Amino acid sequence: MSKTPQTFANHTQFNPLYHYFTSPLALIFLVWSITRFFKTPGYDTGYFLVGALALFGVVSVARLSPLRAQDRLIRLEEQLRYQRLLSPALADKAAATFSPRHYIALRFASDAELAGLVENVIANPTMKGRKIKQQITTWRPDYFRV
Repeated sequence: MSKTPQTFANHTQFNPLYHYFTSPLALIFLVWSITRFFKTPGYDTGYFLVGALALFGVVSVARLSPLRAQDRLIRLEEQLRYQRLLSPALADKAAATFSPRHYIALRFASDAELAGLVENVIANPTMKGRKIKQQITTWRPDYFRV
């Protein structure tokens, strides 16, 4: 777990085993299997293609499922934080307006600037996470991500 101060520029997290090994190999195997199947159609190449599709699906789900659970936890944590830090009216407006992506982006905002950013996102509900994160001046790090 790194304790390097997080900023917009360095907050993304990569899992080397997944991002640089497992995922690329699964994709390469899938492309190779598709190519083989169309060059020499048959049962053997068909089995390889089905196996490659299954492997690629498993690798994808193995990464996306924990991320989905993490997103739900972030949303819950942020809703509790909003109840603690924001006025009841502003917290209710956020709950009615925000998508999970809004909560996920705003988790990096410091307590001091949270209310202003929440009001800004409520006024601009189509704002994307990247744009929200770029507006944060005092970064609140998140070191417990999947």
